[in-house]
Amino acid sequence: MEVFVLQLFNGLSVSSILLLIALGLSITFGLMKVINMAHGELIMIGAYSTYLTQNIFNDYLPKSMFDWYFVLAIPVSFLIAFLFGLILETSLIRFLYGRPLDSLLATWGVGLVLQQLARSIFGAPNVAVTSPSWLDGGVNFLGAVLPYKRLFILGLVVLTLLAMYFYIYRSLEGRRMRAVMQNRDMAACLGVSTRRVDAMTFAIGSGIAGIAGCALTLLGPIGPSLGTYYIVDAFMVVVLGGVGKLVGTILGALGIGVFNTMFEYWTNASLGKVLVFLCIVAFLQWRPMGFVAMRSRSLDS
Repeated sequence: MEVFVLQLFNGLSVSSILLLIALGLSITFGLMKVINMAHGELIMIGAYSTYLTQNIFNDYLPKSMFDWYFVLAIPVSFLIAFLFGLILETSLIRFLYGRPLDSLLATWGVGLVLQQLARSIFGAPNVAVTSPSWLDGGVNFLGAVLPYKRLFILGLVVLTLLAMYFYIYRSLEGRRMRAVMQNRDMAACLGVSTRRVDAMTFAIGSGIAGIAGCALTLLGPIGPSLGTYYIVDAFMVVVLGGVGKLVGTILGALGIGVFNTMFEYWTNASLGKVLVFLCIVAFLQWRPMGFVAMRSRSLDS
């Protein structure tokens, strides 16, 4: 029972991280059909923002306040990644709509530039981020010890999901975003500024990637290539869940995270990845649009 609980929790933990990474990618790809290969570097930006926040607290503020740096690091990571995403969209991505191959190559090049910039500023070796003392230890549940760090990440993912749900389905800006996703031409005819919606959506997706980078600092050292370890799995979550659908992204992340952990436990890391990939290919043969398909006249045509 203890082993089962621990493996299930590890699967949920991996799923939550993949969900946080893929969430911004899903809404960006669903709205603009842009394959953003620099998404991993936006995660890296969020991680280094947390590292800088830690250093500021360590160098300039009383030691008694150090444990609270992480609370501030979450919005800081979001804002910095948000600004990077907004600059990237207005300076490059806006000229590549409708050209998926060009956007893929361009964002891949941007990712390489950002990685090299991080190496020039912070150095090539990984750097450590010290976790707050209130996240040390864990809680005993049915004989298994569940670390506070991973429980905190689960809570952070739930809060992010709730925030995105209220933004997408309960706000005026979210209504405009869904309108542009379903039928861009009709939304423009009704007075929706599709240009503004594109820019804000890309920036928000980038900000969520920054939060993911902040969360990843709790799991180990960070470096310039941090995002490259997760970008392929994030795209698999988006494709498996269904492009642009929040519920589909959740189901895709849960499926990949849990099955990946179980397969790795039963076999090994390499074979587990292969089995997960084969399951995804088989599922997409059955449901090519993923778990949740978006239906609209613009897509049907």
